Amino acid sequence: MQASEQAAMVESIIQIAKDAGDLILEVYKSDFEVRGKDDASPVTEADEKAEALILAGLSKLQRQFPVVAEEAHAAGKTPEVADCFWLVDPLDGTREFVNRNGEFTVNIALIEHGKPLLGVVFAPALGQLYAGSRDNGAFMQDAHERRSVQVRVASSAGLDVVASRSHGDASALEQLLKGRNVKSLVSAGSSLKLCLLADGQADIYPRLGRTMEWDIAAGHAVLAAAGGQVQTLSGEPLMYGKHGFENPHFVASGGQAFFASTPA
Repeated sequence: MQASEQAAMVESIIQIAKDAGDLILEVYKSDFEVRGKDDASPVTEADEKAEALILAGLSKLQRQFPVVAEEAHAAGKTPEVADCFWLVDPLDGTREFVNRNGEFTVNIALIEHGKPLLGVVFAPALGQLYAGSRDNGAFMQDAHERRSVQVRVASSAGLDVVASRSHGDASALEQLLKGRNVKSLVSAGSSLKLCLLADGQADIYPRLGRTMEWDIAAGHAVLAAAGGQVQTLSGEPLMYGKHGFENPHFVASGGQAFFASTPA
């Protein structure tokens, strides 16, 4: 896919994500019900309605690719993936949604040959949107502006580390960071952690817990477009289209790879 087509696709996905975000906010302001899925994770009508809207939007695009979406996958509806496919998380950070702290996002990413080609992350309650594509870079958009974002090189004063607000293993994180100069450790919800790296506001995001591909693909796309990377704990690039769509533990980083990387 050429750069111009990537840019046009991103604009189409932005509109779909915003429409989904509007629907999510309607539920957010209501007295919604929280249910448990088979894996004990929470789900609300916002997840389901937003996913239906996104799937409908993607079906109207000129270019058609298989779609792997969180709620459809949970219901046993997962297509065979090709060289290009969509990964959709209609409401990433359902726990943040339930707790009403605003740190939840709509995530839509297009994968090409196992790598994120483009992606959009929209935080409707915060009014913040991040987007990026392989050949066009990344940007942040809010009510006031659209500006380019780029990762930063870590300061000699130490690393700013972001960690999950709702998930985490403190001892494993301490072991991973052992011997490294850490200046600060802050918590954030959903895929916004990857976007903070893309925007040069932090240096690394270690995830030492279970995630699925749709949880992070859009944020990974934004981060990669901004000059960052996501590596497994063996130093290899994190890839997509894996059997079961479950991720290994990983470390996302900005201007400098956390591990000596292995070429993809």
